Amino acid sequence: MSLKPNGEMWAIREQVIEDAVTGLTFQFALMPGGMPRLRVYGDLPFGNREILFDADGEEAGSGTALTGLCRPSWLRQVG
Repeated sequence: MSLKPNGEMWAIREQVIEDAVTGLTFQFALMPGGMPRLRVYGDLPFGNREILFDADGEEAGSGTALTGLCRPSWLRQVG
């Protein structure tokens, strides 16, 4: 991790970004406890990735995203 000295805080809304050029999908979401999470889905050599951030915006952990869909739950059909 390389935190920028005196780096500014910024906000990102929960969203899914599909990058047609790379074929990657980026999902920004909050976990149930409020911890920010970035998931990267696509044809990656070691599988889909998940990066967690703490309340100060610093990386709190990362690994292979083993569960969940490539689409956010708010877009699933209800009923």
